[in-house]
Amino acid sequence: MDNCTGHSHVLLSVFILITCLFGLSLGTELSFVTCGSVVKLLNVKHNVRLHSHDVRYGSGSGQQSVTGVTTVEDSNSYWSVRGTSGAQCHRGTPIKCGQTIRLTHVNTGRNLHSHYFSSPLSSNQEVSAFGEEGEGDHLDEWTVQCGGAVWQREEAVRFQHASTDALLSITGEQYGRPIHGQREVHAMTGPSQHSLWRAMEGVYMKPSESPLGNKDYSHPLHTEF
Repeated sequence: MDNCTGHSHVLLSVFILITCLFGLSLGTELSFVTCGSVVKLLNVKHNVRLHSHDVRYGSGSGQQSVTGVTTVEDSNSYWSVRGTSGAQCHRGTPIKCGQTIRLTHVNTGRNLHSHYFSSPLSSNQEVSAFGEEGEGDHLDEWTVQCGGAVWQREEAVRFQHASTDALLSITGEQYGRPIHGQREVHAMTGPSQHSLWRAMEGVYMKPSESPLGNKDYSHPLHTEF
């Protein structure tokens, strides 16, 4: 577990406290993923969560590395679900199947990113975390592939990189030091069991109706840590 994990748990607790102080309600569990939610993503085949940290690749792009970890409670596995720079995504609205989003690593503010560099272990397409304070470039955009109208939490979905069409995947390769045992995350051209992901723990945001019928997109619905 990374050194900043304890500090990050405090930050997440403060976030939840602030939402309560500002009158935001916690309710029952949503069945779908929404804009503004902060979630962990589980690779179904390998039972590891999508993870990042302030450790850079020693080859390829040299950008911040993205890995898979078996640890459930590590706060470096939280990602914020956001719209793209060109498409607004109101907080609390369901993510549609086929919608293009950004996934921003909460603790470092960098976006899930891919490009044509080779990954260090498998030589597939490298996946990194890129940008500053949630702003990077068009290579941070991923399309959610799912079977219905919206991204259901219980559904295993795929994330297709919008610029290269490759799918976010894990095939089991493990790193040595300094991130011993963590799995390589990369992108691959064809769909397989290695590219299936499920939304897990997190803070799920919901819209609520005001007395006048207007939507308020600032209410978190359910938290799981």
